[in-house]
Order: sequence, then C-alpha cells, then structure tokens
Amino acid sequence: MSEKPSILIVGAGAIGSFYGAILKKAGCSVSTVLRSEYDVVKEQGIRISSSLGDLSYRPDHVYRDGETPEDYPDYLILCVKVLPGVDRVALVKPWMGPSTRLVLIENGLDIERELADAYPDHPLISCLAFIAASRTEPGVVEHKAYGKLVMGRYPEGIDDHCRELSDLFQAGGIGIDLTEQVVGERWRKCLWNTPFNPLSVIANGADTRTILDAEGGEALIRAMIREVMAVAEAEGYPMDEKLIDLNIEGTRKMPPYKNSMALDYLNGRPIERDAVLGNVVTIAERHGIPVPHLNTVLVTLRMRAKLAGED
Repeated sequence: MSEKPSILIVGAGAIGSFYGAILKKAGCSVSTVLRSEYDVVKEQGIRISSSLGDLSYRPDHVYRDGETPEDYPDYLILCVKVLPGVDRVALVKPWMGPSTRLVLIENGLDIERELADAYPDHPLISCLAFIAASRTEPGVVEHKAYGKLVMGRYPEGIDDHCRELSDLFQAGGIGIDLTEQVVGERWRKCLWNTPFNPLSVIANGADTRTILDAEGGEALIRAMIREVMAVAEAEGYPMDEKLIDLNIEGTRKMPPYKNSMALDYLNGRPIERDAVLGNVVTIAERHGIPVPHLNTVLVTLRMRAKLAGED
C-alpha cells in the first residue's frame, strides 16, 4: 500500500487530467469522477502529450458522477468551470470524507467562499494554474506549455496540507509557488484573465496577438488592467503599475494563444463570464469605483448571451 495520499479529480478535463497525471507520476493513487467521457476513460485511460513527456495514465478508479466512492480521498481536487447553474457544493458532497482536504484549481475571483462556508471543518487549498493545455478529443489532452501552480490556504496562510501537496506536485515535475495571500494572487491573475478572456469572445475567438495588434487593442487591454488594479487596491491588494507592462510584454513573447474562454466560445460551451469578469465589476460597484471599460465588456457579453438564448 502506497504511503502517498489518495487523490480524486472532480472535473477531469484538460486541466484536471494534467494535474492528475502529475500526481500519478509522483506516486499517488489518482481517481476521477466523470460525466460525458466515462466510457472512453474507463476503456483507454487518459492520454496526455506534453513537453514533459508522455503523461498518459489510467486512473485507479473511474467513477460516474453521483456514484458512491469506495474510499474517501485524502485530497479532492475540483477542476470544474465556475458557471451559473453548476452547484459545486453538491458536486463534491458525495466524495467529502471526514478528513478530506478540498483543493480548487479553477479560474476566477471570489470563487472559494461558497465552498468554505459549506465545508468549514475541511481545509481548503486554493490554486491558480498557469498553463496552456487543451482537450483535443474525449480522453485526450495536449499540454502545450507551462504548468506552474500558485497555492495557499484559503483565505490566507500556508499549512502542512499545502506543503505536502506542493511537494507532491514538484515531485511530479512542475513548479509550485506557495503564497500566504492566495486571494491577492487571484487578483494578480485577474490582471491578465479579466481583459484577455472576455475580449477574445467579443472578438469571435481571437488569439492574444490579434487582440494586442488590432488598432487600439493594446490601449484597451491597458485600460482594463488599470481598472482591475483599482478594484484590487480597494479590496486591500495594491499592485505596482509595472505589472501592466509586464503582462503586455509577457503576452507578446508567447506564441499567439487562444485562451480557455475563447476555446469554450468557439466550441459552443458556456463561458466563465461572472467568475472572470462579473465578480470584479460587482466588487467595483460595492466600493463605488468606476470601471467603464470592464462594465462595457461585461454588458456586451450579456447582450451576446441573450442573443444566443443563453441568458
């Protein structure tokens, strides 16, 4: 019997499958909860091509959504998209044993609160993924670049569970930054996600280079980043203006990249509009901070959704 902790991935899409593979490589028992891809993964496992090598693996157990676990996991890693109508509290409930630690690897801002309130006696580790990975067909993932996680205990601090999980991820081959202020780190990631993701949808699935090189595109990105920074400062997370240039320069150094929201839009999947953008605007309104660029983009996305019959 392995002395390594057991892992359960709820939401084994591109992101969940990749980080499950890293923990499998580190020697953990890794199981998955699946809905649409259950039969494929049960039959052939998860195939992952990566710059780190072939990360393909067979989960130790493959569960259908709603099944009963054979044993409760030590760590439940939730990787589903944060969307209206997705009850994440109910989704993890069948798998939460008395000692299960809950881990979020999800996009967005202010996404931990409902889970922390629902499971106050369970440690909650919040993670931000810096990764380019996509699901190319059922049970198949292409890991294109990066993979680092920034993690910390929610709402703040670093505990032994964070350190144990960090060590396992590093043993599997990826970089980890532990942070005492994971909420502040979420705000830092919003500097990129909140402008680039929604604009990619408005621009019909545009990649990062197209967004920046369009006339006025870089100026718009800069204005949106400044608005995010103003809201973050009101929340107690001030940031250096230099981060604007760093985000732009870093994006220009990357190959043209279609972000996750662009891919969801192009494939007819729901987008994480509120988690990535709407929550920032809501917090801005609470503080009385004008965010005209962010609000315009949000309203435009709502118009698009209404036209498509999604709202």
